[in-house]
Amino acid sequence: MGFYFALKLCYNFPMRLDKFLKVSRLIKRRPVAKEVADKGRIKINGKLAKSSSDVKFDDIINIRFGNKILEVKVVETKEFTRKEDAEKMYSIISETRIKAEDQELEHA
Repeated sequence: MGFYFALKLCYNFPMRLDKFLKVSRLIKRRPVAKEVADKGRIKINGKLAKSSSDVKFDDIINIRFGNKILEVKVVETKEFTRKEDAEKMYSIISETRIKAEDQELEHA
């Protein structure tokens, strides 16, 4: 096992969903991340997630922001990161707009 691979393993530890969203800057504030998760707007690997759910390397996260759904893949987890490096923690798989009719059906 090479040094780089061992280093990657050390960095990719499980962490709470709300903390990952804040550190990666997908959502800027942790209380907001907690609220969004606890309202049932986030899924990890297709399963509804709570703010305390663990996120780890290779997980797929779906986040519903108003009229769009953002799907990202976790590339790395870190306790903290600089603003310019935050985007390296995930890769965007898709970004889908939701029609107004679809939103109304979900709330009914």
